[in-house]
Amino acid sequence: MTTAYITHPDCLRHEMGCGHPESPARLNAINEHMRSSGMLDELRCLEAPFADSDDLKRVHGSAYVDLIYEKAPSEGYVQLDPDTAMNPHSLCAARRAAGAGLLAVDEVLAGRAENAFCAVRPCGHHATQDRSMGFCIFNNVAVAAAYALDTKGLERVAIIDFDVHHGNGTEDVFSAPHWRDRVLMASFFQHPFYPYSGTASPAPNMINVPLAEGSGGDAARQAIEAQWLPALESFKPEMIFISAGFDAHREDLLGGMALIEADYAWITREMMTLAARHSQRRIVSMLEGGYNLSALGRSAVAHVKTLSEA
Repeated sequence: MTTAYITHPDCLRHEMGCGHPESPARLNAINEHMRSSGMLDELRCLEAPFADSDDLKRVHGSAYVDLIYEKAPSEGYVQLDPDTAMNPHSLCAARRAAGAGLLAVDEVLAGRAENAFCAVRPCGHHATQDRSMGFCIFNNVAVAAAYALDTKGLERVAIIDFDVHHGNGTEDVFSAPHWRDRVLMASFFQHPFYPYSGTASPAPNMINVPLAEGSGGDAARQAIEAQWLPALESFKPEMIFISAGFDAHREDLLGGMALIEADYAWITREMMTLAARHSQRRIVSMLEGGYNLSALGRSAVAHVKTLSEA
């Protein structure tokens, strides 16, 4: 068994203007660190397909998806929110980013890979049912989780989010009553911090753990052991999805937390142990944030290397 590594060159063509932190350099840094570490030789490397509109509309409103297709520019930029823009290549990139999760689900459920990491952009966990925000256009991890539930016969999945920012979009999607028995989301995030959500009366299937600025690996591990793991053990997910944001790293200046590579490896190992008990080892991980290029590349390698040691 192996780890699938799913990406696509189209994800490098999306950019939101000079100086924007969510840039193609992020994905280049991950690919370069994977290559220099020798990891790419050990992975099942695949190209992401396009997600179609029906895949996207499982979690996004039809009007929103149609609007994104209609607003995609042929030249220049279209601003979707103060932080999020589209260039002429952004729609293709966003469809590839969501499509990577669909392929990952297929690969893992078919037994061609034990788990998968999707090295894609734009990121997704801030995209709500009907709004793009926070560099995100479509909610990639939500699209993948809904696909597993609605087309592959799974009854329960868990979504783990360790980005420095609260995954408000994923919470918006899966807080809806018809998802609550099927999806458990567990996250930690810096608070107070963008998008200033996640602490006020979350739905019962949301295990939200706000952490103070400066929190490092000890605080994250304590939150996981005390709050995530008991809920996940009780829920017994049949597949685990990860919103893998690496911007809680101590070198990432867009956040204010203090994790290091060893912490990401530890979290990954804990999720693998859980997946071995309840999920037939099935994990699909999708890139979210991470803006210090060196820390991002090193952290992604630590995460994927741990996944590949299954």
